[in-house]
Amino acid sequence: MGSLYLSGSRCILRQVFFGLPSMLQRPYSLDVSAQLLRTRAFIDGRWVSAASTFPVLDPATGEEIAKVSDCGTMEAQDAVNAAYKAFHLWKNHTAKERSILLRKWFELINQHKEDLAKLITAECGKPMKESIGEMTYSASFLEWFSEEARRVYGDIVAPSAKDRKILLLKQPVGVASIITPWNFPSAMITRKVGAALAVGCTVVVKPAENTPLSALALAELSVQAGIPPGVFNVVPCSREKTLAVGELLCTDPLVAKISFTGSTATGKILLRHAAGTVKRVSMELGGHAPFIVFDSADVDKAVAGAMVSKFRNSGQTCVCSNRFLVQSGIHDAFMEKLAKAMDAELKLGHGSEPATTQGPLINTRAVEKVENQIADAVAQGAVIVRGGKRLEGSFMQPTLLSNVNTDMQCMREETFGPLIPLVKFNTEQEALAIANASPVGLAGYFYSRDISQIWRVTEQMEVGMVGVNEGLISTTETSFGGIKQSGMGREGSKYGIDEYLEIKYMCLGGLSL
Repeated sequence: MGSLYLSGSRCILRQVFFGLPSMLQRPYSLDVSAQLLRTRAFIDGRWVSAASTFPVLDPATGEEIAKVSDCGTMEAQDAVNAAYKAFHLWKNHTAKERSILLRKWFELINQHKEDLAKLITAECGKPMKESIGEMTYSASFLEWFSEEARRVYGDIVAPSAKDRKILLLKQPVGVASIITPWNFPSAMITRKVGAALAVGCTVVVKPAENTPLSALALAELSVQAGIPPGVFNVVPCSREKTLAVGELLCTDPLVAKISFTGSTATGKILLRHAAGTVKRVSMELGGHAPFIVFDSADVDKAVAGAMVSKFRNSGQTCVCSNRFLVQSGIHDAFMEKLAKAMDAELKLGHGSEPATTQGPLINTRAVEKVENQIADAVAQGAVIVRGGKRLEGSFMQPTLLSNVNTDMQCMREETFGPLIPLVKFNTEQEALAIANASPVGLAGYFYSRDISQIWRVTEQMEVGMVGVNEGLISTTETSFGGIKQSGMGREGSKYGIDEYLEIKYMCLGGLSL
């Protein structure tokens, strides 16, 4: 059962869990600032109600957290129109003015970091420690792009004729549609929006239907930071309205740019929509990351890297390792130490509990996918070393499989859950062939102490990001993105800002020199 009430300036949701695993049979309170728990759309600087609402659920319990405005194409169109109108003013702000406002937004996020993290844990399910980490990561993009706003440089090019000067100018593309996933409901917004706003673009954000509260809280803080009306808009909608709203945001002629993070299948649909009006696109799509452990690796460090790479957010990140390839000489030792680490370090529970390291999966469909992959592998001869069972609700035991082969579903499809399948290999060439067999190429990891091997494997892995002797690679200063069917474009780093800029060539002729 759950109840929501106001206490002064705080909004408190209290839930009592019944009929759930023992770690959830206790009261839970979501205590956040009332001004941050927003449930209406944010369009042109105003909080807007839609004709209907949809529920936001705690994935750990299935209990309702809030009812949020269910925007349709009318609200989405209003948001696009507002963004287009605001663009013609926002682009004329100086880079320093935009930088100052982004910096204020960054500071406000840091001031409210704990409340924002509570919202993430409530609607996404990840442990509070990880939610705090996400908010630090989320804020860092606004800080980074507030600084990069003043470093957008054009070029002066040596002309071929004496009576002219040649300049290359960089200008904002215009209105950007920002479509974000549920697994990082705050950071995936700021990584895109920070770059867009820094150069003078305006945005319409469509957050995932599972996690709209984080986006709306960011909108509230954008107001407090002084971001002008229409520059940052948020249109939440239910799963039933997502297709129509997404299509409008990708086809409206006033939209110049689309940035999407999500599945490859959805990305292909959005690309088809964007083609009709030839929009600029950035796509950060699915991954199926290999994690290779060579005989020369430090096994203890490889185990630690596997734990952080696989089990962060219960395996629900696009850069999570999915295919674990371990060379025959150390395979058994690695598996034994990994199993012991899982026993010692992983604790299932509600994300609000301090001891929890593994929260729920986002919904029962996600659990069913992991279940099906385990059943398929076992049917083909895989052995369950740890876990393997579905628990109540959206909880899944962290699972370790041995005797896995490349024909199994878990080796061919991204898991997005707490499953480690171990494949034994003999040679470097064999490992690379398996790693590169996937049609996607977002991230890849490997452990080795052979410097020649490190260079060879890094250059031959068909991915956009490589972690060498490191399982946690995402950071603001570096480029984030993949190759093959993992998408196009880069986010973060000095390159992320280029995704929202056009280059204009200016020839100034008729000069008397």
